[in-house]
Amino acid sequence: MNREEQIEKIVRMEWEAFDKVINEGGRASCQDDWVTFQIMRKSQYFTWPDALLADYLEDLTEAASQGRNLIAEKYAHMMRQTAPERYESLKAYLPVFSEQRKALMEQVIAIQVEWMEAFSEEYPYMSANARVIHSAEESEGETSYETYLRGELCTYSERTMYAYGRMIVQLCQTGQNLAKHIMEQTALLYGYDSLEDAEQCLKRQEQS
Repeated sequence: MNREEQIEKIVRMEWEAFDKVINEGGRASCQDDWVTFQIMRKSQYFTWPDALLADYLEDLTEAASQGRNLIAEKYAHMMRQTAPERYESLKAYLPVFSEQRKALMEQVIAIQVEWMEAFSEEYPYMSANARVIHSAEESEGETSYETYLRGELCTYSERTMYAYGRMIVQLCQTGQNLAKHIMEQTALLYGYDSLEDAEQCLKRQEQS
């Protein structure tokens, strides 16, 4: 399986899992929006190295064989911040992490939040169309980048989480910004020529 096939399989498996997520308020409109879903997910995976893609695909495959839905688990983990009472009724069904694993996740989250803050300063119009960055900024019905990322990291196996952490370290060491890389892929998938092109188009729309 080549890189493109791996990414396509990951996104299709996530979409099938997302389709099965049961919401308290009924089915969400985003569960019927394949176009947006695949753009958002592919934007992320286009930035990952091949080995990390293979690790996460294995996570999804193993979870499916065990009857687990990693997308549903992601939203359950997010409820620790967004719906604490509901989270209390679900946490017994979620994996328990070591203190070392929790520390690694928080270190990764802190780095990625800083990257998103830097991206927001450089590309304010694109950032305005994304999630709010910090958990403290959340409002009802609006989940932050920080909370969403924490939920997502909680669904990775130990193998995948540590591989992801190594990727983050390597990006830091080379002065790269993962948030910017992902948003660049998003802009390209939406048909813009570049991040700068997307930013200027959004700026013109806002000012018109």
